Amino acid sequence: MASGRLIKLVVFELLEFAAFSIPTLVIVEQFATAYQGSRNKAEKTHYWLIVSCSIAYVASVSLLIWVPIKVLLYKKRHLSKKIKGWRPVMMMCVVLTTLPSFSFSIAVTEVQKSINGSANNLPDTLPDLPVSLVLTSLIVVDIIEKLRTYPLRGKQKSHEDTRVHATTLQRIKTVTDRVKQNEGNPEPPQPAQRTKAPAAVTRGPAPEQAGPQEPSFQSGVLRAMSQWDVRAEIFLLSFMLWADTVEMVRVAGHQAVYKSAWLYPVYLFSFISLLRIIFTPQNPLLNSLGVLLQDLPFIFVRLGLIIDLGTITPVLGLCKNVLVTVSYVYFNHLTKFRIFSTFELSSF
Repeated sequence: MASGRLIKLVVFELLEFAAFSIPTLVIVEQFATAYQGSRNKAEKTHYWLIVSCSIAYVASVSLLIWVPIKVLLYKKRHLSKKIKGWRPVMMMCVVLTTLPSFSFSIAVTEVQKSINGSANNLPDTLPDLPVSLVLTSLIVVDIIEKLRTYPLRGKQKSHEDTRVHATTLQRIKTVTDRVKQNEGNPEPPQPAQRTKAPAAVTRGPAPEQAGPQEPSFQSGVLRAMSQWDVRAEIFLLSFMLWADTVEMVRVAGHQAVYKSAWLYPVYLFSFISLLRIIFTPQNPLLNSLGVLLQDLPFIFVRLGLIIDLGTITPVLGLCKNVLVTVSYVYFNHLTKFRIFSTFELSSF
């Protein structure tokens, strides 16, 4: 009987390969259908030629790139340990699947414009299924790559237990350091002297602010509802992380966008924002890359869309991009200047 680890590996690899290959086939088939509409509809030569090219493309990149890299990462563990800060599997998905899919999505619109003679004769909305399939497949691969280090069976430690354990270790370390310091530098007791408070005190590390007390449930329904597991949170955070990009791509299906030249910057900056998925979740550069690759470009794209076409994109999205960018610049860079460097404790 196959072990659970082997079953997990096979299921994960099949899901990743499906997410890698299916979006390209679906998008190219949509392009073939649109292109066939510009030709003789009774003759299916162009349709099957385009579909066969898409199958050949997926087969080629799978056999020449996907499978060799997968085998290399599985067999050569020492090579995979040397890869730090980025994920080869996500890079292959972004470059070999997402980029061609977005390109053919734009090509479908251009073909429909040439068939109808003008942008005014295009349908009111573009089908949402192909684009949603591309982003969903990319998120699924991201979730699988994060889940590889976790077992799928058994109970994980709760967040409360982990927090208590980390706090206990920190306190033990602090007490130990103080004891060692006192043993290494013994000083005779000195009489207490009354001194004046100095005008300027040397700044030490910022004191930790006490947050609001959180409730703790030990039994009953509330305890069951307060359970927390990192494996379930991976699914939640993975979809929430790309909600802004999903909304931007959805705007591309609006008739006022894909009938105009705004279609190109929307798809371009949406793809650029997806480049963050290549980096590991613990990469220190991920926060700054999120601002540079997503929030900052989306400010200009959304602002231009609102000025030119109206509120087809939510104003809430623009506010989110502005607030995230401003808060990142302020707390990470402006607070280093003297005028913003004074640490204050809230009295509430």
